[in-house]
Amino acid sequence: MSDSQLFQPPAEFPQRAHVSSTEDYDKRYAESISDPAGFWQKVSERLTWQKKPTQIMNCDLGRGDISWFEDGQLNVTVNCLDRHVEAGLGDRTAIIWESDDPSVDLKISYTELLKRVCRCANLLKHHGVKKGDRVCIYLPMIPELAVVMLACARIGAVHSIVFGGFSATSLRNRIEDSNCKMVVTADEGLRGGKIIPLKQTTDQAIEGLDFVECVLVVKRSGGGPGLRDGRDYDFASELSAASIADTCPPEVMNAEDPLFILYTSGSTGKPKGVLHTTAGYLTYVSYTHELIFDHRAGEDIYWCTADIGWVTGHSYIIYGPLCNGATTLMFEGIPTFPDVGRFWDVVDKHQVTLFYTAPTAIRALQRYGDDPVTSRSRSSLRLLGTVGEPINPEAWLWYHEVVGQGRCPIVDTWWQTETGGIMISPLPGATPTKPGSATKPFFGVQLALVNDQGEIIEGNGVSGNLCITEPWPGMMRTIYGDHQRFIDTYFKAYPGKYFTGDGCRRDEDGYYWITGRVDDVLNVSGHRLGTAEVEAALGHHPAVAESAVVGYPHDIKGQGIYAFVTLNADVVIEEGLKKELVKTVRTVIGPIASPDQIQFSDGLPKTRSGKIMRRILRNIASGDVEDLGDTSTLADPSVVPTLVKGRVL
Repeated sequence: MSDSQLFQPPAEFPQRAHVSSTEDYDKRYAESISDPAGFWQKVSERLTWQKKPTQIMNCDLGRGDISWFEDGQLNVTVNCLDRHVEAGLGDRTAIIWESDDPSVDLKISYTELLKRVCRCANLLKHHGVKKGDRVCIYLPMIPELAVVMLACARIGAVHSIVFGGFSATSLRNRIEDSNCKMVVTADEGLRGGKIIPLKQTTDQAIEGLDFVECVLVVKRSGGGPGLRDGRDYDFASELSAASIADTCPPEVMNAEDPLFILYTSGSTGKPKGVLHTTAGYLTYVSYTHELIFDHRAGEDIYWCTADIGWVTGHSYIIYGPLCNGATTLMFEGIPTFPDVGRFWDVVDKHQVTLFYTAPTAIRALQRYGDDPVTSRSRSSLRLLGTVGEPINPEAWLWYHEVVGQGRCPIVDTWWQTETGGIMISPLPGATPTKPGSATKPFFGVQLALVNDQGEIIEGNGVSGNLCITEPWPGMMRTIYGDHQRFIDTYFKAYPGKYFTGDGCRRDEDGYYWITGRVDDVLNVSGHRLGTAEVEAALGHHPAVAESAVVGYPHDIKGQGIYAFVTLNADVVIEEGLKKELVKTVRTVIGPIASPDQIQFSDGLPKTRSGKIMRRILRNIASGDVEDLGDTSTLADPSVVPTLVKGRVL
């Protein structure tokens, strides 16, 4: 990581940029810090309110009490759809859908999307869904996914979207935790030419869950299991019924009414149901989308390559862009199907101007060389973005020089499911960038580096635990059904501050560099997984007595999963056992949690109190074994050289 290599915004960019210079950024950032209530009240005027708020912020980070615009009333879909149609922009394309099959795509106007959302909202109500009910959405990246989530917002139902790669067990856990009344799924999904058995997985997940009253099934492939009488309904047939109206009055929502629950991993085995509310979240994602991507409604074609099953898709495929009247692209496929030039074919096909993807995808494509990129035009691109994990400088430079031809600024964004929207990022017309650095905080975001004792580390050229000292509108409000866990997870370690769980370095210029998780959470391809979750999944195999999972550097994923496994005494290690263990994890959690390396061991490094010394295991997994620190406090120090000798990398 080079602290000195600076890339200035392209000469023409600041001329039209929403934030046009370093001085402009500094002035507005200072205003946002000195008077946050006044600043965010002004920003909130970008929304269409039924009742404008007078109480702007009422927050106490110590108690985990967060409230923004609490006496205001509005509806998210009015902001994302109705107001654009009413302004005469109904013919503008709202969503471009690019199928897994390169020959199939679809463009949906704002007028058509509003009609579809209203019909779907009426269908949900027909099946008994009402304001406050939870609806689980387990769909592939097809237009119906956007329609259903917006339909939930239309009637005030709370959606819980589950990524289509999760297993039946993971899906069931999420449905149970939020007590979902309805599940919306598809017969099957298509991804990279492969079939994803979504309906089959759904059937397994909800077996015996009597509170699931209805399953709506979207026909994607025409395959999968049949419909169960009295519970399952064909989405298209139901939607086309004559009794389903094209209009649906939007539910009037209070600013702090729940919008969605999205599950994310933590340091314990149970995923957390992160709950986001309505007005603060929408204010924040629309504002960050406009400024950070320098979005210009009616001009730009914007493509975020994420899956809507993750928060990036919620905030920066659907809610933020549609609130801003954007044309947003949904992609069903993968970057290497049918060949490794697929991303750039899509860019040229739809004349994409703003492109937002993950470092994992960039590193994977970089391995194939420059030709799959340079053989496509990409002349429409004017801005590139990265999300999900820190990007290494080598990948950043390749992205800048080869993909962007040296003319597109890169916005390297840091944020989390919990933050709702982007917290640290360059502003493309104002911020000189450094390869690998997320650079500076967004407006209203007050960062602090703290040591293990909770003391704030002042000055530049320092490292510490990354905290946020003041609230912002987009932040999560609670963990669904467990507010105490919310307080304990995010505010207990450093009272009065939100603890991100990430380590961070602030260089001599005040730029921020995310250095990775400091807790027992992995960041694999930009997706968070708790080590306890993977360990619990390994424990489902009858051969496993104990396991410890850590992360290690991975050339493509950023961080891979390394599992140290102790087997039961009577188990004979046979060929195929490692594959069995991987299969067990895939079954319990999903393919994304598959261990990359498994090392069998007769013992693990534990203190005399029984605590596993993960620091030692992380060093071994990463190959950093020259200095393993003091091992004298271990109950059995002799296990360490045995583990070093048995390292499988």
